[in-house]
Amino acid sequence: MTSTIDIESRGGRTGTTLLEVDDITMHYTTKEGEVSAVDGVTFDLKNGEALGLVGESGCGKTSMALTLLRLLPDNAVIKQGSVRLDGDDLVPLTDEQMRKRRWRDVSMVFQGAMNAWNPVYTVGDQIREALRLHWPTTLTYREETERISALFEMVGLPPAMIERYPHEFSGGMRQRAIIAMALSCNPKLIIADEPTTALDVIVQDQILKELKEVQAELGMSIIYISHDIAVIAEVTDRIGVMYAGKLVELGDTLEVFHRPRHPYAYLLLGSTPSITGPRRKLAPLEGEPPNLLDPPAGCRFNPRCPFATDQCRAEEPPMTDIGGGHQVACWNWEDVPEIGELIK
Repeated sequence: MTSTIDIESRGGRTGTTLLEVDDITMHYTTKEGEVSAVDGVTFDLKNGEALGLVGESGCGKTSMALTLLRLLPDNAVIKQGSVRLDGDDLVPLTDEQMRKRRWRDVSMVFQGAMNAWNPVYTVGDQIREALRLHWPTTLTYREETERISALFEMVGLPPAMIERYPHEFSGGMRQRAIIAMALSCNPKLIIADEPTTALDVIVQDQILKELKEVQAELGMSIIYISHDIAVIAEVTDRIGVMYAGKLVELGDTLEVFHRPRHPYAYLLLGSTPSITGPRRKLAPLEGEPPNLLDPPAGCRFNPRCPFATDQCRAEEPPMTDIGGGHQVACWNWEDVPEIGELIK
């Protein structure tokens, strides 16, 4: 996808709650000190809902995903909070208990995963391994083949490709196969971290449409992670904007893109071209994210914010519901200008 925006309303949220993330905080321990990569993040996700997490590189999106899956490196520690999937808190589970929940209940399409295939095994054999480790019952070889064939057809791959090696797949085909693997054990939730990175725009569009169709067919929930606003706009019901480890805005995709209330979201959208409406000069988002070893006092965005006041530099704003489930962490959200028809 190109970085342009063209979205339509997708209606309200329905269904029961699948995922509840409450005040989750995760730090990395380094030689220089502790890095607050995820700091007090709270959100929920309905069954069948698609949520997008967007922000600049280093804002904590991938760290958030790894925290949800408990796939953290040795120098990472979850300081506080809970991650409830179908009511069960994943944070206190042992590694073995969590291993059993992955793939079967929650799986992930990793960033750059299309290059992660083992070159000496066929793609089909690598998906078979996931089925043998995580499918609730033992499948025969024929049942495994039938399952993988159905998955390949679902993501737009010929079943005949099952017995081929990764080098025989194009980049887009490898990414489709990764998605098939993520779907292999019928998870309730898929986390897709930059699922179309390094693909040309035509293939990106095809894969995103297929993911959307698969989600609708299976009724699963998806969390999309991307720095590309266009990706988030086209495939999600709600969007969360992250900055410096914090969730600073959360709401219906259409509402956030047409009426962002956090200055960071406003400036991020202002730097993105639209394919419709009048031509306009793009406004660059100046400055750099803070050093999370020593984040600024108050709102972490205040050094780059044109609306910052003394209160912003002294007190951290709480996440506040401003109506209709639209939440924002900003003292001066009412001062943020309207974008209106500039972004569609």
